[in-house]
Amino acid sequence: MMKKIQDQDLERIIGQLLRYGVLLSSLVVLAGGIVYLIRHGGQLPQFRVFRGEPDKMKNPVPMWKAIVNGEGRPLIQFGLLILIATPIARIVFSIFGYLMEKDYLYTLITCIVLAVILWNL
Repeated sequence: MMKKIQDQDLERIIGQLLRYGVLLSSLVVLAGGIVYLIRHGGQLPQFRVFRGEPDKMKNPVPMWKAIVNGEGRPLIQFGLLILIATPIARIVFSIFGYLMEKDYLYTLITCIVLAVILWNL
């Protein structure tokens, strides 16, 4: 028999989701920073030359290929994406939690919040 989820259980799980999401993001950004400093720490910046962001910093597939190749900046960018995705995952999890509780008003409100956030991304 499945136990009915309580509000405290939902809050505890969401709190852990946020905590571990921020921790994971921090570790990924730290690892990317270390890799970047090892590879480029001695370079001097060239402020006179403008270079736009490369494709590997904007698109997921080239970003992932650059991460696999051991590049630091895309790894930092990936850590920031994890940080951005953490509260979005919280909202998605909240929708499922409210559905399990059969609280359809909060489910609707949370779906609207999620739609607004995704629309603005």
